[in-house]
Amino acid sequence: MKKSRFSEEQIIGILREQEARQKTAEICQRHGISEATFYARKAKDGGLEVSETKRLKGLENENSRPKKLLTEAMLDNAMLREVAEKKW
Repeated sequence: MKKSRFSEEQIIGILREQEARQKTAEICQRHGISEATFYARKAKDGGLEVSETKRLKGLENENSRPKKLLTEAMLDNAMLREVAEKKW
């Protein structure tokens, strides 16, 4: 996953500028982002505060570990099943 150029604080600040009745095109041009990127971030982080965004990111990272372990266990089971089915 590509690392963002902006910190969570900066992203929330950019979104807040648009809420303060500034034009989206001007905000995007000033910060060097596309409108598509702006709206994607707004959909993801629109109503959140900085602390909530950091907490959400931490929870996402925490949840990725069990998912990875489950995937590895399923692959191991599939491999063992294939070995067991072979005729010796």
